[in-house]
Amino acid sequence: MASAPFELKGKTVYVAGHRGMVGAALMRRLAQEDTRLVTIERTEVDLRDQAQVFGWFARTRPQVVFLAAAKVGGIVANDTLRAEFLYDNITIAANVIHAAHLNGAEKLMFLGSSCIYPKLAPQPLRGDMILTGPLEPTNEPYAIAKIAGIKLVEAYRSQYGSDFISVMPSNLYGPGDNYHPEYSHVVAALIRRFHEAKISGVKSVLVWGTGTPRREFLYVEDMADACVQLMKIYSGAELINIGTGEDVTILEFARLVAEVVGYRGEIAFDASRPDGTPRKLLDVSRLAELGWRAKTSLNDGIQQAYRAFLNLRED
Repeated sequence: MASAPFELKGKTVYVAGHRGMVGAALMRRLAQEDTRLVTIERTEVDLRDQAQVFGWFARTRPQVVFLAAAKVGGIVANDTLRAEFLYDNITIAANVIHAAHLNGAEKLMFLGSSCIYPKLAPQPLRGDMILTGPLEPTNEPYAIAKIAGIKLVEAYRSQYGSDFISVMPSNLYGPGDNYHPEYSHVVAALIRRFHEAKISGVKSVLVWGTGTPRREFLYVEDMADACVQLMKIYSGAELINIGTGEDVTILEFARLVAEVVGYRGEIAFDASRPDGTPRKLLDVSRLAELGWRAKTSLNDGIQQAYRAFLNLRED
């Protein structure tokens, strides 16, 4: 059945990765539901440690699981920490999914990433395009780990009848993002770079690549709302893309961030740096059919993300 109502009310709900940008947004959204939220700190249970994960699940027995825990980062992090991105993410997915199965979880949602799609896949990207072509080399390890998670969900669903589903968010941004100078994603990286340039009076900011790749950006609070809605209404083997259905060039995006931050200098591009995939636009028609659309415009989202960044600097 493509859609089946699932009651969250009164359930014990576990958000794996609750300290990350995605997990924290899910926690904020789930606080609006009548659920019992359970979390575990990394210092207590390392999700890469099978014995620790299995022991915690056996003691806690969460009924609903949002699997948002992952080792994440931008192009540099993905391309530099290839072994960690592959090992950590495969291990986390395998441990949590199997533990949920062993302990009778009623429903699990695995959060993937749009990098699972082939580098040169036709646009917009559909769920059935996975494994139809070569991946973008810079983030191949992360993509392979996420594909493994999707296939685990499919396998447990087909073999055991588990109500496990997968969703694919587009490029996320918002409160709780990582502003590391080297390992952050493009949104956080540009917010930090333009802010620091404005403060120091730098006349030109260098942005990686040519500025021509097109990207779709989704505000993390919208993503969390979509996930909660899908957990309630969707039950199917087909993965569901979560996005806005609209994209912009990196040049257009950089200009928007600079405008929001208040940076008035020049924006230059370093074409010697990697562009990554030429375009990543998700086909969100299935999501629209299920009755959900993103509410936050890119301009409003960037303004809110910048405010969150400023609050972080003040803390």
